[in-house]
Amino acid sequence: MTNEMKALEKTHPREGLWRVTAPVPEIRPDEVLIKINKTGICGTDIHIWNWDDWAAHTVPVPMITGHEFAGEIVELGRNVQDLDIGQRCSGEGHLIGKTSRQSRAGKFHLDPGTRGIGVNEQGAFAEYLALPAFNVVPLPDTISDDIGAILDPLGNAVHTALSFDLLGEDVLITGAGPIGIMAAAVARHAGARHVVITDVNPDRLALAAEVADVRPVNVADESLKDVQAELKLKQGFDVGLEMSGNQQALDQMVENLVMGGRIALLGIPPGKSPVDWSRIVFKAITIKGVYGREIFETWYKMIAMLENGLDVSRVITHRYHVDEFEAGFAAMKSGKSGKVVLDWTGG
Repeated sequence: MTNEMKALEKTHPREGLWRVTAPVPEIRPDEVLIKINKTGICGTDIHIWNWDDWAAHTVPVPMITGHEFAGEIVELGRNVQDLDIGQRCSGEGHLIGKTSRQSRAGKFHLDPGTRGIGVNEQGAFAEYLALPAFNVVPLPDTISDDIGAILDPLGNAVHTALSFDLLGEDVLITGAGPIGIMAAAVARHAGARHVVITDVNPDRLALAAEVADVRPVNVADESLKDVQAELKLKQGFDVGLEMSGNQQALDQMVENLVMGGRIALLGIPPGKSPVDWSRIVFKAITIKGVYGREIFETWYKMIAMLENGLDVSRVITHRYHVDEFEAGFAAMKSGKSGKVVLDWTGG
């Protein structure tokens, strides 16, 4: 195996990524080396590409970015057991510590010292990735590399959607980005009665209707109250999944939930937002903030659902070879795409 690899790197503190030649990572005793086959472009990667305030304050330069991937194991650290050379895998991109109260209690996703590959540590936009064996998620043969490369954001959707019991419930999702769309598919798979998804982007709403059995609503043209009447929801929605980070969307969600409704918040507002807390209190609404995936319960559940009929394949709308990565990022930034996958094989 060569000692060099191609990678996409945030080389300079300005807009863009750069294709570079980098050393193949040397693995530690508890790590594996993964040959990357496919990667997904994430909203976080767009922030890093744009070099916005968050990225400038968070990401050290130079940094190989990317954290959504599928590949195969090509080298094992000497302490690694229960994994094999040639095994197909994806992986959890949150690198946790083992000494916090949360980690010692098995609540790994709540570890305050969490670091992210492609953000704080060298990432997956490369031909090879070093990853702790603890973070490796083997892929069954029934899950393709394309789907394996988007399990990270699907995990966000699963974690958010399964925050509350959905069986027989009426669900409102605000934000029809790829994660919101996948959450809609998960909610239907988990037994929700009605799933309504809102946005102001007609392309994303059309994609949502293609991927999942949902009622798309462009809130610029339609009233949620009218949609409730159409669906005969006399009191409102039982569960809200807020994926947009838009304050107006959250306000609409609060207004259209039943008394005692429940909200899972994944969307991140761009800054501080005014919240009508009295309305939330008087409606006795429960709000849960969601970050990442439950390690590793979310992975277990989403792989089980994929093996049992959950189909999110149509959320992938664009595929490019990594040599065309700029076109991939342009598609993702256009607002007209679903998930964008980069192919690292061949070429």
